[in-house]
Amino acid sequence: MKVVHTIEELRDQLRGQLRVSFVPTMGNLHQGHLSLMKLARQHGDPVVASIFVNRLQFGPNEDFDRYPRTLEVDIEKLERERDVYVLFAPHEKEMYPEPQSYQILPPADLGGILEGEFRPGFFTGVSTVVLKLFSCVQPQVAVFGKKDYQQLMVVRHMCRQFQLPVKIIAHETVRDTDGLALSSRNRYLSEHERAEAPQLYACLQGIRTRLLAGASNPDELTQEAAAFLTARGWDVDYLTLRRQRDLCAPSPEEIRSAEPLVILSAAKLGATRLIDNLEVF
Repeated sequence: MKVVHTIEELRDQLRGQLRVSFVPTMGNLHQGHLSLMKLARQHGDPVVASIFVNRLQFGPNEDFDRYPRTLEVDIEKLERERDVYVLFAPHEKEMYPEPQSYQILPPADLGGILEGEFRPGFFTGVSTVVLKLFSCVQPQVAVFGKKDYQQLMVVRHMCRQFQLPVKIIAHETVRDTDGLALSSRNRYLSEHERAEAPQLYACLQGIRTRLLAGASNPDELTQEAAAFLTARGWDVDYLTLRRQRDLCAPSPEEIRSAEPLVILSAAKLGATRLIDNLEVF
């Protein structure tokens, strides 16, 4: 595996390649990330991965400074798996040589709701860095995980709007044996919090089961689940049922007609904020 730190080195490695498959990450790699790279290899060759902790997508009170940076360990993991040909690990000055005055602002009806409401500017930061990375790598395929469901939709929307020749492939959420979605932030959980954390996914499963059994009042279901979590010490930002195609709230008719839906949630357990989702129908 080649490890490069500049855009010039990256382009030298990829010159003439016509089937580049790309997986952007912020590092601190776990099995979920490695699964993305295995899927990427099925859709293109060579596979490029990136590791870049993007300052633009962190709010002023978020964990940019303490976000785990484990480049050497990440390189060892990638070399063992042997799915990645080039790792692009730029320094911040390489990606942002001057203040980033040009930024990509997603539409408010997609980027300003849910995560966008609780983390203002987050999807502007995501969209800006993904567009820059696409410009650097020029992939034909890029793979994103469904755990960050809204992010996946924002990136797809951006590709359509800018007519980018990049096919976006979605990978199913990778979970631990108890159902907790794998995340770099799971390492912040205390032993007690880690034992409690799977309750978030269990609540989503309970809502999905009741919807499939014919329940037609999603607000009642999500409010009950949020109250259950709150009583156990969670601080729930949102827990909601939305249409898969645009993340708008479904009508009762759409629920009855098996419109593809998704339950999305974000909640803090102690100091750690976890997100999860589960598709329905």
